[in-house]
Amino acid sequence: MNGSVLRTEGLVVGYGGRPVLNDFNFELRTNEVLCLIGHNGAGKSTLLKSLFGLVARQAGQIYLDGKPQDILEPRVLTAAGLSLVPEGRGVFPGLTVAETMKMGLWAARVPKAERAERLDWVMTILPAMGKFFHQRTGTLSGGQQQIVSIARSLLSRPRCLLMDEPSIGLAPKLFQDLLGPIRELQSRSGMSILLVEQNVKEALKISDRVVVMKSGAIIAEALPSDLDDNAKLMELY
Repeated sequence: MNGSVLRTEGLVVGYGGRPVLNDFNFELRTNEVLCLIGHNGAGKSTLLKSLFGLVARQAGQIYLDGKPQDILEPRVLTAAGLSLVPEGRGVFPGLTVAETMKMGLWAARVPKAERAERLDWVMTILPAMGKFFHQRTGTLSGGQQQIVSIARSLLSRPRCLLMDEPSIGLAPKLFQDLLGPIRELQSRSGMSILLVEQNVKEALKISDRVVVMKSGAIIAEALPSDLDDNAKLMELY
């Protein structure tokens, strides 16, 4: 794996004048799944939100494909190849899955002539969605809602996918069933994935590299095989 698809240099991000990330340097490499782990409050979600333009940076730079990103807004970053699966799924309970996908295609600025083909492509990755495609998302289970959230994030056919705690509220087996197709897609397409996850054991199974955060800083970097027993993980926590 050579080169970086997404990189920060001296990034400062915070809330109410208090920095959460201070002089933060980070790299997501081309064609890798990078797992970001750490305690609650370590700054993991803040990093994802700042990378996708949902939280303003106070200083520093974010690079995509080596180019500094001066306009950090979700629509601009989506067009540049980034997509975010937000924590808590972020679906609209009153909309059907079909309506959610229609809105997602419009938001991703997929040309009208390509929308049917793009939706078919997403359905081949997450075929389970076909079973509840015309149901309102508010009536779906947590696992089904997460499928919808991931499907929506894939509509832009991103080169770089940011996933914020996709296992929240899911049984381990459901989480495994979700991760499998995503890893398969990543292997096939060369997409880069930044995965923030509390279910470390399952996340490590599909990751190429692991970064550990504590108090807004990176404290360790490892290969999944380096953390294959609980004692090694506990040392980092």
